Amino acid sequence: MSVLTLNNEEFATFPKILRDYAVYNSAIRGNSEKTVCEYLLDLRTFFRYMRCKDTLPFPDKKDFEKISISDITLDDIGRVKQEDIIEYLVFARSERENNTTTRMRKMSALRSFYKYVCHKKHYIENDPTTDIDSPRPAKTLPKYMTYEECIRLIDTIKNDKDSPTNIRDYAIIVLFLNTGMRLSELVSLDLSSFASDLTSVTVLGKGNKERLIYLNDAAQDAVKAYLALRLDPKYVMTSDKAFFLSSREQRISAKTIQWMAHKYFGMAGLGHKGLSVHKLRHTAATLMYQSGTVDIRILKEVLGHEQLNTTQIYTHVVNSNLRHAVDSNPLSTQKVKK
Repeated sequence: MSVLTLNNEEFATFPKILRDYAVYNSAIRGNSEKTVCEYLLDLRTFFRYMRCKDTLPFPDKKDFEKISISDITLDDIGRVKQEDIIEYLVFARSERENNTTTRMRKMSALRSFYKYVCHKKHYIENDPTTDIDSPRPAKTLPKYMTYEECIRLIDTIKNDKDSPTNIRDYAIIVLFLNTGMRLSELVSLDLSSFASDLTSVTVLGKGNKERLIYLNDAAQDAVKAYLALRLDPKYVMTSDKAFFLSSREQRISAKTIQWMAHKYFGMAGLGHKGLSVHKLRHTAATLMYQSGTVDIRILKEVLGHEQLNTTQIYTHVVNSNLRHAVDSNPLSTQKVKK
């Protein structure tokens, strides 16, 4: 099945109801390949748990991963109760050490699946996910790089003359830092995504929604430099539309970009900060808002957020910086003598 990163052999190990659900999510709801696969694998873990939750002793991790769910039936799906799901989330936290974000995704997968079998297909009557609250994430400010750290990172890539891909890598990092686009959006860029004058680029965001992003001078310059290499006729291109290519001249993968970014984080002396490709998006958003000239609603459109409250976390980042600035005043330690 082409819409999934799972190969056909592994996809065939899922029961038909789950395969149909995956196709529905991809073809009808337009969910990304990554989301479809994650939900499918989360559901497999859940039904494996249901298969052995009353087994003593409980299978170890290696045996657990071998449990087949290929013969799961609608009766099995319909017998799931609310307490089964709650106990599963406890199991995910205590036994599998899943963090809050992962447990939230697992709960979302179950909600989505039971909405499909109950309300779309009407295969079963009762939805066991009703009235179950999702795990609450801890409220933390996003990690990001300072302006000086950004300069250090891009200079490190620019000066890495030993790398045959430094022009490409430079363009990728500069686009992340200047546009705030998502990793999936950058990977899916085609040659036709860019305006002919390179002043803007159209990306395919969440839910297959297109979004126009304008490119500033730095982004245009980096894209232009890579484009000259990308269109050089001496290269035999096996992909005729992908913009960013791997060393094998195929569309670059998310994993390759993640590996490249972590390499340069280390080379730039930023490896200790726990940075990731997604943190480059946070950095772009934070720097834009910190400029004081970007309205939060405009930033929401640039980032492709559905809800304004998702974007508002960057206002908290700025407020945190303001507090830090005040606390940094050398007079802050002077107190009234008692």
